[in-house]
Amino acid sequence: MPDAIQPYTREWYAVGMTQEQRQLEDKRGLRFPFEADAQVVLPSASDKIPARVTELSFRGCFLEISSALQEKQRLRVKIFHSDEFFESSAEVIYVRPTGVGLVFGNLEPPFRKVLQAWILTALDAQAKSKRP
Repeated sequence: MPDAIQPYTREWYAVGMTQEQRQLEDKRGLRFPFEADAQVVLPSASDKIPARVTELSFRGCFLEISSALQEKQRLRVKIFHSDEFFESSAEVIYVRPTGVGLVFGNLEPPFRKVLQAWILTALDAQAKSKRP
């Protein structure tokens, strides 16, 4: 198998991780570099908070965001890329100084298709960039 797309096993990525880190990695899933604008809407407010997606997976994403969010906080996220958008409920699974990791809630079929297309494109671009 070419080294561009090596599958990883639980044993590979779990080496040296605590149980809490392994559980977090299972929640967030395999992520790909991805650049897109986003908006966050909190249940208690109608204001749209601007954000930037830097990583994307079938399960969630990483958002660079200036607003302070907390772990387990629920919200709605809308991501804009290539004249399409994706929208989902989400929950903050971790907080970093530069942003937050989200796990998506139940995905509606039209948005699932958009997400799949974006990830397949990212996977293809990653494979092409690693070819000699």
